[in-house]
Amino acid sequence: MSAPTVLVVDAGNTRLKWGLAREGRWLLRDAVDTEDAAGLEHTLARLPVTPSAAVGCNVAGAAVGVRVSAVIAARGVELRWNIPRASQAGVTNGYDEPSRLGADRWAALIGAWAQVGSACVVVNAGTAITVDSLSPDGRFLGGIILPGLETMLHALEVRTAGLRRMPGSHRDFPTTTADAMTTGVVDAAVGAVQRVQERLARLVSGQVRTLLSGGAAASLRPHLADGCECVDQLVLEGLRVVAEGRG
Repeated sequence: MSAPTVLVVDAGNTRLKWGLAREGRWLLRDAVDTEDAAGLEHTLARLPVTPSAAVGCNVAGAAVGVRVSAVIAARGVELRWNIPRASQAGVTNGYDEPSRLGADRWAALIGAWAQVGSACVVVNAGTAITVDSLSPDGRFLGGIILPGLETMLHALEVRTAGLRRMPGSHRDFPTTTADAMTTGVVDAAVGAVQRVQERLARLVSGQVRTLLSGGAAASLRPHLADGCECVDQLVLEGLRVVAEGRG
């Protein structure tokens, strides 16, 4: 009897990421625009195998959830939306109201714990940036949310009369407006991550690992200290843990 194949889906604000896995290994991973239900349907119709189970998380709203569920149901599989709970897959939820935690943050924490199994900072850098902390025994201690890099740049363009977005680079001492904007948003995000790293390091009396994921991870990684690791699609990694019955 062959090992089951699982499909996992991360419905984000901008992109809908999905992956097909078997025995802890990815067979395929891809993404479409969140609003592109037809693109998802076309992509999934070409899967080499029919998954035996499907698990997802959704922060893009109920309407997106209905569309995605319908597309996957057409493949003969019922999609189960994973929601935050008091504990799952070795992670204890320390939120005041556990169910109010974002489903993508919860999945990323599960993915991080499965990979590290120790105290760590979990950064997911997308439309918004979340910076969350796990204790040495797998307890989610809390975290922060701030605008993503593109979101910050968009706000500067929309809310000011003189700032217009143009390609820029991170510089120690920017001498163009484009570089000043790029450097400002990157430094704001990096500073937020560093503050959380320092707090967790003080709590555990030692250095902590940082797992960095999301579309803007590559822009942040060069400016963070050693001990920061880029992990591709950490939310999908956590959903895979759940889908494979490990949580």
